[in-house]
Amino acid sequence: MLTVLYIGDKLRKTRKRALLTQQELADKSGVGITTIIRIERNQVEPQARTIRKLAQALNVEPHELLKGDE
Repeated sequence: MLTVLYIGDKLRKTRKRALLTQQELADKSGVGITTIIRIERNQVEPQARTIRKLAQALNVEPHELLKGDE
């Protein structure tokens, strides 16, 4: 069975694991709160630059936001 993981789902899990609100992540990353909300709802695919900013703010490597849970 194939499991599909959207980046928004992974971002939300990683953000919550870091104990950050969406607003705190926005402030820390420089990415707009509306953009973070839309990514977490899987309404938009973030650009590579945005993924890098979010990953840096969350203290993870960008590829960790793109891979599924093992």
